[in-house]
Amino acid sequence: MHKSRLAALVIDSKVDDIEQANTFWEQALGYARIDCDEEWSSRYTQLDTPDDQPQILIQKTEHESRVHLDIETDDIAAEVARLEAIGAKVVKTLERWVVMQAPTGHRFCVVHPQRSDFDEADNVNVWE
Repeated sequence: MHKSRLAALVIDSKVDDIEQANTFWEQALGYARIDCDEEWSSRYTQLDTPDDQPQILIQKTEHESRVHLDIETDDIAAEVARLEAIGAKVVKTLERWVVMQAPTGHRFCVVHPQRSDFDEADNVNVWE
């Protein structure tokens, strides 16, 4: 048995400087920015969304700009296997997450729990 749910909407931004994306999305969505630690700050930012909503992340990318989903889970291998069984394919396995592609062509990531209420939340799916 494992659990999973939507963790985040990730705004992939093909920009030279992530500040351009940060400024626009902060103003467009009305959420303040939370900077990541120094090691990740040139590539990732998070917007300060309410605790009961998915996170919104801004990520500097080399591929074309798009939005992708992150699915958080307490068992990445089990969640990847479940998603493969319904038609998704693994694109790339990284140290801390797995990039997958839906049969529709949409990319998404399977990640460890991101939101602090994951273990206690009523809004997680429990899979056998």
